[in-house]
Amino acid sequence: MTDPTAPVPLLAMREISKRFLGVVALEKVSLRLAAGEVLALMGENGAGKSTLMKVLSGVHTPDAGQIEIDGRAREITGVPDAKRLGIALIHQELLLAPNLDIAANLFLGSELPQGGAARGGWLRPVPRARLNELAAALLERVGLRLPPSTPVSQLTAGQMQLCEIAKALGQNARILVMDEPTSSLTAGESEQLFRIIRQLKREGIGIIYISHRLDEVLELADRISVLRDGRYIGDLLRAEASHDEIVRMMVGRQLSGQYFPVRTAAPASAAPAELALEVRDLWVEGAPAGVSFQICRGEILGFAGLVGSGRTELMQAIFGATPALAGTLRLAGQAFRPESPRAAIDRGVYLAPEDRKRHGLVLPMSIAQNVTLPDIGRQTRLGWLDKKKEQRVAAREMARLNVKAKSQLQRTATLSGGNQQKVVLGKWLAMSPRVLILDEPTRGIDVGAKAEIYRHMAALADQGVSIIMVSSDMEEVMGMSDRVIVMHERRIQGVLLRSELDQQRLVRLMTGQSITRENGAAA
Repeated sequence: MTDPTAPVPLLAMREISKRFLGVVALEKVSLRLAAGEVLALMGENGAGKSTLMKVLSGVHTPDAGQIEIDGRAREITGVPDAKRLGIALIHQELLLAPNLDIAANLFLGSELPQGGAARGGWLRPVPRARLNELAAALLERVGLRLPPSTPVSQLTAGQMQLCEIAKALGQNARILVMDEPTSSLTAGESEQLFRIIRQLKREGIGIIYISHRLDEVLELADRISVLRDGRYIGDLLRAEASHDEIVRMMVGRQLSGQYFPVRTAAPASAAPAELALEVRDLWVEGAPAGVSFQICRGEILGFAGLVGSGRTELMQAIFGATPALAGTLRLAGQAFRPESPRAAIDRGVYLAPEDRKRHGLVLPMSIAQNVTLPDIGRQTRLGWLDKKKEQRVAAREMARLNVKAKSQLQRTATLSGGNQQKVVLGKWLAMSPRVLILDEPTRGIDVGAKAEIYRHMAALADQGVSIIMVSSDMEEVMGMSDRVIVMHERRIQGVLLRSELDQQRLVRLMTGQSITRENGAAA
């Protein structure tokens, strides 16, 4: 029963239900948010978080339930309704137009007369001077000290995130939903975002914060609401919340040992016959010098570094996606110089890219089509695609990776982030990789899916597959790597053995400093 003496919440979502083609996405889910509160909304991928927020922001209409703002029932039938009620959703994939400047982005879609002095008429030009003046005030409010005329294409991920917040504030948002806001940010940019969130709290704005990073949730949130399988599981106050308790509520079981499989360190050096890949003086565009390293058969080699340190560009050159300016590569002792991804794939070198949606998958296609696409020649008979064979291959990989979907014919776009990542991994596992490059393999996915991917990585290494893992998650780097190469400003700053890994050493190398080992040698 509702306590009549309790303050009226800024937002109350009561028993929201939603189905898609008979599949339950939400089942009587309730949520409340007070003014000036940070509510962390947590759950595994597919738990219903995004669907619930799309209902709140007018993208989806609920099948049942009620939404109240300031204690009054409101009907939200579209995005304009949500905007008028002061609800703003900042997506994980930021929705800014890179060909426009900051000011134009902040007021994009709002230039027509709606009571704002900055807006022109139907046939009148937008008054740029006034637009820039209003934009400058919004940028000052979020601590972004850039001219409003700065092109968005020149901004970092952190600056674009602040622009999205400024845009929401320009629409007088009272309820701000942030979906994985730090997934592409550096540590410094994340700290700046946290300062802005605390300031918005003081201004009375209610914030729903969706993140799989438990440490930042425990730092920021006043309260944590957990969903599982489309149902509300419960709430935790920050004072009573712990890493283990949140994980238990999310996955319905305990994940012990920080969910990393037990790994035994590979030898620090190997005989030439055991080397899987040798990279010698590989020079990519924008780098000050060539990069050299080697990876042994069955080793997990981690690559750490800040955003922009050159890790992704190096991996793309090894995969043949971008040309190297100089250098040589040897694969199992044989010359290897891929001029295209197809050439790398033919030699058993595969890349699961950082941005799975843009570069790792064809979202409108089915799971089966995505899994077999790199090896489609083997799915044909007399020149025609053998769809039964294609579906058998996909079903095998789905079972191996525990992909949660109705069938292998389901469109990949409809899967959760964790299941999409499993499909990316599945298409390469179907082809028996020799060297598998994983660029941010668990970005934006939940702890349960992370644990599954870690187990598969460990199993592949045990089978002799060499894995290069690029990651910005220091716990992941320390938990999974046999060795770690740390990059800074597109060069190798240091190499750490598994026994030497700790957060302080990693941070020092990532920020361009050197470290000294116990024997006096530099890393």
